Amino acid sequence: MELLFLCLKIFFARIIDVTLATLRTVYSVKGKTLLAGVIGFIEATIWFIVVKEALNTDIESVFIVISYAAGFATGSVLGTFVSKKFVNSLIKVEVITTNATTENIEKIRKEGFGVSIVDTIDNISEGDSKMLIITLNSRHLEELKEIIKEIDPHAFIVVNESKIVQNGFIKK
Repeated sequence: MELLFLCLKIFFARIIDVTLATLRTVYSVKGKTLLAGVIGFIEATIWFIVVKEALNTDIESVFIVISYAAGFATGSVLGTFVSKKFVNSLIKVEVITTNATTENIEKIRKEGFGVSIVDTIDNISEGDSKMLIITLNSRHLEELKEIIKEIDPHAFIVVNESKIVQNGFIKK
């Protein structure tokens, strides 16, 4: 019973500390250093307590190692999920299409997205191609991709995270 309790404690503590590590990394990259530092402090405290307990027990079992590793793996998955769902990111979507008609551009704008249009030179496709540049909150990416897919199923789409955006229209 003591082994089971120890393994569960290690497993769940690792989930929490690795999830926090993922969030800390995301916030560090976004330049939110104070928040990243606070999260890092909590993460390191949890990690230290768990490692100390895992290494200082008299119980010798491979299940302790498995609990530690499984908690790490689960925390990695959960941290990625949490950061995608809850961390606000601005992204720039570039769409190269031969279907940039006035009607299609209005369809995108009607859904609340700001669109800039740039002429492109494309030696491969037939007809005029245009690049649509759209900056938006990452939580709206799937919605935008569906609209683009309706307009041009063969559109070339590139998504980049934007660190700084100033002025313009962004669907938040």
